[in-house]
Amino acid sequence: MSKLDDLIEEYEFLEADDRYRLLIDLGKNLDDMPDALKTDATLVRGCSASVWVYPTQLNDGRLHFLADSNAAITKGIIALVLETVQDQTAGDILKTDIAEKLQPFDLKNQLSSNRTQGIPNMISLISQTAERFDK
Repeated sequence: MSKLDDLIEEYEFLEADDRYRLLIDLGKNLDDMPDALKTDATLVRGCSASVWVYPTQLNDGRLHFLADSNAAITKGIIALVLETVQDQTAGDILKTDIAEKLQPFDLKNQLSSNRTQGIPNMISLISQTAERFDK
């Protein structure tokens, strides 16, 4: 099972408050993103909180994203989104339906609309980044 599958299984058994805590914990496990990378160019537009995503390319060509947010739950959401594509090739990321992989988490019904409104923009930014690297 992948880490995402493990998360889905755990998430399904949790009550609402514990699901919220799980997302916050995911955000705490993100790699540190240096403040110098938190710029207007790495800012995800349309999120209620500030979210930054910065791609790096590993030696073997896979993409590894650094991300951060100024809100704990939003940081957890971007961590969850990244879990669907982290350390994959640009081509594999482009083949991934990130929104579909997130469906089991039912975030629209678990969190306020303010918290979830930026998810499509996070997904779009990741897809656009993969397109740039898929040469």
